[in-house]
Amino acid sequence: MKLHRILLADDHAVVLERIRTVLAPHYEIAGTVADGRALVEAALRLKPDLIVSDITMPHLNGIDAAIQIKSSLPGMKLLFVTMHSNSAYVRAALEAGGAGYVLKSAVLEELLDAVQSVLSGRIYVSPDLSTEYLAAATSRLSKRERETLQLIAEGRSAEEIAQAMNISVKTVALHQGNIKRKLGLKTTSELRKHAIKLGLTPNDHDLTTE
Repeated sequence: MKLHRILLADDHAVVLERIRTVLAPHYEIAGTVADGRALVEAALRLKPDLIVSDITMPHLNGIDAAIQIKSSLPGMKLLFVTMHSNSAYVRAALEAGGAGYVLKSAVLEELLDAVQSVLSGRIYVSPDLSTEYLAAATSRLSKRERETLQLIAEGRSAEEIAQAMNISVKTVALHQGNIKRKLGLKTTSELRKHAIKLGLTPNDHDLTTE
C-alpha cells in the first residue's frame, strides 16, 4: 500500500526531528524545510498529500505560506503544529485553509491522530483549544448549514428541519453530514452540544438527548 507523502516545515531542528520520528514509521516524509518561503517552493514542487507546518518561521510565517500554497493548490491539506494557543491563531490558521491545529506540547500524544483525521477529510484541533476551534470552524459553514445546525440545537427532528427550511429530509441529512465533516464531529448529539455552546439556541437545555 502506497504511503501518504508529508512535507514538514519548522525552523527548529529538534522539533522537526521529533515530528519526523513520530510520523516516519507510518508515512513517507517527502521533505523538510525551515522557513516559509522554502515551504511554498517545496509544496508547489513536491505536491505532497499533507503539509505539517509551524506558524512562526523566518522569511514567511506558516499562515501566509499556507495562503500562498492554497491559492495554487486549493486541495492541499494543511496541519499546523505550533506553540501558539491563542484563539486568534486558531481562527487565522483555519481561515487560511488549515484542517488541523496541534500544540507542540502535545505532539507525541496527538500528532498521529491529527494527521489521520486531516488525511481523512476531517478537522482536528487539540482538545485544549476546542472552544476556539468550534467557533472558528463554524464560521466556515454555509448559510444553509448554519441554519440546519441551529435547528438541530433546538431539538428539531429531521422531518421538522426539512419542513422549516422547505427542503427534503434527504437534503437535511446531507447538510448534517457536511456539518459533521467540517467540524470533526460524529453524532447529532455532538452537533447539538456544539451549537448550544456557541449560543445558537437561547436555552441550554437537554444537552444529552440525541
